[in-house]
Amino acid sequence: MIPFNKPYMTGKELWNIAQAHAKGHLAGDGGFTRLCSEWLVAKTGAQKALLTHSCTAALEMAAILANFQAGDEVIMPSYTFVSTANAFVLRGATPVFVDIRPDTLNIDETKIEAAITPRTKAIVPVHYAGVSCEMDVIMDIARRHSLLVIEDAAQGVMSSYKGRPLGSIGHMAALSFHETKNIISGEGGALLINDPSFVARAEVIREKGTNRSQFFRGQVDKYTWTDFGSSYLPSELISAFLWAQMEEGESITRRRLEIWDIYHRFLEQAERQGKIRRPIIPAGCGHNAHMYYVLLPTLALRTQFIARLKESGIGSVFHYVPLHSAPFGLQAARTHGDMFNTTDLSDRLVRLPLWLGLEEQQAEVIQSILAVLD
Repeated sequence: MIPFNKPYMTGKELWNIAQAHAKGHLAGDGGFTRLCSEWLVAKTGAQKALLTHSCTAALEMAAILANFQAGDEVIMPSYTFVSTANAFVLRGATPVFVDIRPDTLNIDETKIEAAITPRTKAIVPVHYAGVSCEMDVIMDIARRHSLLVIEDAAQGVMSSYKGRPLGSIGHMAALSFHETKNIISGEGGALLINDPSFVARAEVIREKGTNRSQFFRGQVDKYTWTDFGSSYLPSELISAFLWAQMEEGESITRRRLEIWDIYHRFLEQAERQGKIRRPIIPAGCGHNAHMYYVLLPTLALRTQFIARLKESGIGSVFHYVPLHSAPFGLQAARTHGDMFNTTDLSDRLVRLPLWLGLEEQQAEVIQSILAVLD
């Protein structure tokens, strides 16, 4: 079986973990965590990068930092992972879903402004497949309406928008290092803070609501409970694994792009014949080859496509069930406007295998895809 995903290891991960053990520091915020945080700041230009045990944790921290309360609203796409909405629902807020663009499957920036009410506090653009949302327009809307922008850049590490790294444009951003992402630590994430006014409080929230970080820097003589918070730190073992990945971040991205480009080239004819639609990368968007997906003409054809690839020993998968149609989404959120693209495209999308090491088998995968489409 050629799986949909296979976690990649650079070869230094276990050595780094052994080094963390040898140094006697396995809890959070050791030397490897600092290296990873510094790498993120260097790559993105963020004011602060705080490693977390998941992207979900980073989104939850962002919701606390933004002071979401019961009755507040947050605008986001429905075509996203549940954590994008859940982080704000946990604070009592209501997600307001708007439709996505048919080209990138990102939030349709032209539909955001009409969804704003006096209760709106933030916009959460999700950079689907590592391809940027239209951030200039979104930031302009946010500025004119005094809203926060929290980028869900879970899939966007090493991607850019008009030369700016994803995660560096909004007031805050959440990243993921889950094993299905490009740069991984099994589970893991980070909160990027671009507005310096959030930095001090973010450290407190991440350290269970205490000023423990200030204590370790010698800024206070003891630490105590000062605010909301929880245990959002990753262990040093996770950071040690992640650092091995970050050191190879450029080469990992380059190799993934090569695999993506091969798919794109060999599936061009099938698109011309109307059998599929390939991903669209707008000008100014530098993507990271997080995924390669195709859109089939109908749900029935997608179901058949996945089943026939499985018969050929190839794993392919669809993606999110739109949150606006999920049982709890119907209860905890609301939609604004028509969700046609979200419903239609989510029914027709299928993700193809894309992982380092696939290079040796990609020709077989493509041959099977073309046979299924024939």
